[in-house]
Amino acid sequence: MNISRNFMVIGSLYLLVGIGLGSFMGGSGDHTLAPVHAHINLLGFTLMTVFGLGYRLVPALAGGVLATLHFWLHQIGALVLLVGLFLLMSGAVGEGIGIIFPFAELAVLAGAVCWAVNLFKTV
Repeated sequence: MNISRNFMVIGSLYLLVGIGLGSFMGGSGDHTLAPVHAHINLLGFTLMTVFGLGYRLVPALAGGVLATLHFWLHQIGALVLLVGLFLLMSGAVGEGIGIIFPFAELAVLAGAVCWAVNLFKTV
């Protein structure tokens, strides 16, 4: 798996979704989903691009289980968190969906810990 490429490609997809949502909100004048828009751009586009560039600049980071764990924990955690936040903020589901947020946030955090440990060990 090319972790650098995967992070950057998926990050670019989140960028397109974030821009689309921002354009929709701007056109409609309804900014209810602004927190979702911000999280898509930060967790999706910005962090994934930074991670992808980091793995590209320091190729030794990409080898090993920490990099793979980081990739999958961030992908799963971010996707679950962003979809859940969208469903909650759009009113499509009730506040009961909030039970998934701590699990998604822990996945993103665990991925970030893998990134940091890998960085400290390798660089």
